[in-house]
Amino acid sequence: MSEQENRDTLERYRQEFFERQNIDAIDDLMHEDYVEEYPQSGERIRGKDNARTMYESYPSIPNLIDYGYTISGDLAVIEMVLDYDGNRMNVCEIVEFEDGKIKGDRGYFAEPFEAPEWRAQWAERM
Repeated sequence: MSEQENRDTLERYRQEFFERQNIDAIDDLMHEDYVEEYPQSGERIRGKDNARTMYESYPSIPNLIDYGYTISGDLAVIEMVLDYDGNRMNVCEIVEFEDGKIKGDRGYFAEPFEAPEWRAQWAERM
């Protein structure tokens, strides 16, 4: 599939999952052999059906604060800021595509932290 089709899939994922909280969209957006990984917790979810059931079991879908991505061919890197019931998380996801559908997703999560004072002379605030 083309890079534009993969880009369209990512945009639909953002809209359906985060904005509309439409978990049914997983059926169209994810590959049958979908694999989701969380290296920090050592978890792997295999299969679109398992991912769907996991999402349906979320206590609440996080609010999307910020979203951006870079895509090249069948690989994308997504950067997000999510709010989980008042707890903000910076998230980086590495997403793989096959046949215009999301085939793999590896997510890394980090809580914001205060910048150390010793770096202030070289760093600007974002």
